[in-house]
Amino acid sequence: MRRLNLDLAERSYPILIDGGLLSRAEEILPFLRTPRIALVSNTTVAPLYMDGLVKALEKVGVGVTPIILPDGEAYKTWESLNQIYDVLLATRCDRSTTIVALGGGVIGDLAGFAAATYQRGVPFIQIPTTLLSQVDSSVGGKTGINHPRGKNMVGAFWQPKLVLADTDTLKTLPDRELSAGMAEVIKYGLIRDLPFLDWLEANMDGLLARDGELLAHAIERSCINKAEVVAADELETAREGGRALLNLGHTFGHAIETGMGYGEWLHGEAVAAGTMMAVELSRRLGWLCVADVERVRTLLQRAGLPVKGADLGAARYLELMSHDKKVIAGSLRLVLLKSLGDAVTHADASREDIVAAIEACCRA
Repeated sequence: MRRLNLDLAERSYPILIDGGLLSRAEEILPFLRTPRIALVSNTTVAPLYMDGLVKALEKVGVGVTPIILPDGEAYKTWESLNQIYDVLLATRCDRSTTIVALGGGVIGDLAGFAAATYQRGVPFIQIPTTLLSQVDSSVGGKTGINHPRGKNMVGAFWQPKLVLADTDTLKTLPDRELSAGMAEVIKYGLIRDLPFLDWLEANMDGLLARDGELLAHAIERSCINKAEVVAADELETAREGGRALLNLGHTFGHAIETGMGYGEWLHGEAVAAGTMMAVELSRRLGWLCVADVERVRTLLQRAGLPVKGADLGAARYLELMSHDKKVIAGSLRLVLLKSLGDAVTHADASREDIVAAIEACCRA
């Protein structure tokens, strides 16, 4: 088993990566305040994995209250959050009850936000079942819901007590979802880990073929990168760089998700197209060359990801991007690349260059 630690002083927690972890409830037991959990999942994941996990937990004396939500980004809403609260209240869950998220990023964000706010905060455990959630959204404590005007606009930082990534769950993941997760994996190579980018280029075919060892290594390397960034800037307050660098492609990508309607594009797909916009803008600023842009494009395409943005029109992109959480005093900070493997936050790109980058990637 691969075991990492996210170092946040008294809020530090382990990240466990291995196959078969869902049947090993003894890994979860030490992190429960009392032997009672509320297990949040969705209509896709629950039929696959909930029964087995519940049986494993019950064998070690843990009582489980199941909460099953509809599946999809379109349900990352107040209504779904209230469904969680309704069950917690109806079953008299108290502040010692641990909320456990079993699913992808949407379930992790919803369950985490519920944990952050129910009775002003209860313990939380992440059991991510998609590649994207295993390498990114389950680590770092960002939780929240979407608003019609912007993605993840309402939420809280709430760190889990444990992240348990069972790589066997990737065997049932649809190809499209696996590719979407690769967008976040590739991101780590682009922003801070050039040797990892080289490794991804050499091993992408094996990753897409679901080679277990390759996937475990990619998850571990991604989590190492994210843990280091989060440990240095947990609440994303650094004015330069810091945790914001993890949002390469996300400002453009969130505009696609919001503009097209939540769920039309998978998050990783929108991030991939947004990454191409950030890379193209970096080229226009003189930081990357054409060969760099093509290298990124080729890797994203090999991963089965879109490199062409949604045709919303540049004006609509800019309108949606103006709601981004990285906007400070009206200034939009974008995550760009000084070189491959070296990301920066930049607030001085001209409107003309941003529009040109968007338009170039929407007609690519």
